[in-house]
Amino acid sequence: MDIRDVSNRRFNHTMLWAVLLSSLVVAVAATLGRAMANVKAALTDKPDIAVYLLLKDEGITNSVLLRSHEDQRDYLVETEDGPKVVKLKMGESEWYVSSIDTMHE
Repeated sequence: MDIRDVSNRRFNHTMLWAVLLSSLVVAVAATLGRAMANVKAALTDKPDIAVYLLLKDEGITNSVLLRSHEDQRDYLVETEDGPKVVKLKMGESEWYVSSIDTMHE
């Protein structure tokens, strides 16, 4: 099929759909990329949020920063099972949980 055989209306209709679908693909890719960047930043740059993400099975309702050093942070967190002390340490590129100590009420 030659391009000269396609009507002007049909060509414009095809181009409109191509632009709309291309825009949709770019928007979805940008949204997913931004979401993943936010999650990575939460684990590497903001250890306060990392407590909630790393211990999502604990059911944390509140966290208070107790002590902060360059490579370690201690938090008092309220969970479904009662208060706990969580120690986060900085690895090579991200924060990780080094210990969880259960406290008595």
